[in-house]
Amino acid sequence: MNEIRVGSWNELSDALYAESWQVGLGRFRSTLAYRGMADARDDLRTALARLRPDAQRIEAHMLRNFRKYAHHEAAPGDSVWAWLAVGQHHGLPTRLLDWTYSPFVAAHFATEDLNQYAHDGVVWCVDYVKTNRLLPQRLGRILLDEGSDAFTAEMLDRAARTLEEFDALATDEFVAFFEPPSLDNRIVNQYALFSLMSRAQASLDCWLREHPDSFRRVIIPAELKWEVRDKLDQANVSERVLFPGLDGLSRWLRRYYEPRGALSGSEDRPATPGLPRSEPPSIIRPD
Repeated sequence: MNEIRVGSWNELSDALYAESWQVGLGRFRSTLAYRGMADARDDLRTALARLRPDAQRIEAHMLRNFRKYAHHEAAPGDSVWAWLAVGQHHGLPTRLLDWTYSPFVAAHFATEDLNQYAHDGVVWCVDYVKTNRLLPQRLGRILLDEGSDAFTAEMLDRAARTLEEFDALATDEFVAFFEPPSLDNRIVNQYALFSLMSRAQASLDCWLREHPDSFRRVIIPAELKWEVRDKLDQANVSERVLFPGLDGLSRWLRRYYEPRGALSGSEDRPATPGLPRSEPPSIIRPD
């Protein structure tokens, strides 16, 4: 079954960690990449594919100009893959999609936007071990030689030095998972990785549905989002941690103190005992 609709926090946790027990290791080690989205109806097209229908034609031009005008030390080395990661990290439309190894980080992104609380959220779970079996031989051999399940910029560079060379590795579409360099604490704290498809305009969800054994979707119903959000905050999975710095701190505080009744589509629940109805509870401060 590719879609699981959960009804509680415990069901969500179980669904996200399902099948993570590795008999050979005797440990719980998930082989899933996770992506949380606030609206379950959204697809997995990249920002580049959404920008223009001729994404393949403009991709190289955008990346070339980004490299030209960016600070020369913005990317470690001069690999196209490192520059692609830097561009994605700073908002450049690319063929990359953001993922995480952390199911709770993904759940954060499915519940961070309070204006989307009238809609079901979703966490996409993709088994990169299974998608790796569908890689072109050249890429699969590199992973095997390295004993790795995800590529680095250096590993990709050994297979293809340019986007054109990467696309030409196979006639059929494929997806590779790529760990970016630790450019800053945001990437580290988000436990981030990227998906990389073999065509700029490709949509990953279309590819996944052709390989249904490689993914599942965990639906977070709209009515469950508040509980998930509150428990993630208490577990310290919030903007304050995932976006280190004053911007992330401000985003967290703004969301935390947003009056629930003021949000579109929010159900009106009883106020916290002992507090005026219009006043949110205070944050427990770490002293």
